Amino acid sequence: MKRILTLVVATALVASLTTALASASASTAKLQVHRTSVGTILVNSRGFTVYAFTLDRPNKNNCAHVNGCLSVWPPVTTSGKAIAGHGVSSRLIGTITLRKGVEQVTYAGHPLYTYIADPGPGQTSYINVSEFGGRWPAVNPAGNEVK
Repeated sequence: MKRILTLVVATALVASLTTALASASASTAKLQVHRTSVGTILVNSRGFTVYAFTLDRPNKNNCAHVNGCLSVWPPVTTSGKAIAGHGVSSRLIGTITLRKGVEQVTYAGHPLYTYIADPGPGQTSYINVSEFGGRWPAVNPAGNEVK
């Protein structure tokens, strides 16, 4: 029974990721600044925290090579040059190309992700959580990790 439940949950996560990637890649990403109890961090256009992955290298997504990682930590994607909101440095924004030509947004070389279980905008409870062999810090406007 547990095995069937795990399969159902995994299938739902993959379907959710596919939908998220399809819709995210159809629009231009916008990074914004949000003040929190852990410091000032970057969020996406919907106000959700964006994360880095400590196993990534500058401008290199290693989450894509860890089984199930992108299902739980979807990349922040864009269809054109990402937009810098107030307080975000446009010179630190970049992109890297994932499979099928999907453009993932980077900031100061950090590939950016969201977390599928974040309950709402501005949440900080998952910052620096340990998962998929690494940690998931937030990123501040200077491009540094926030733990």
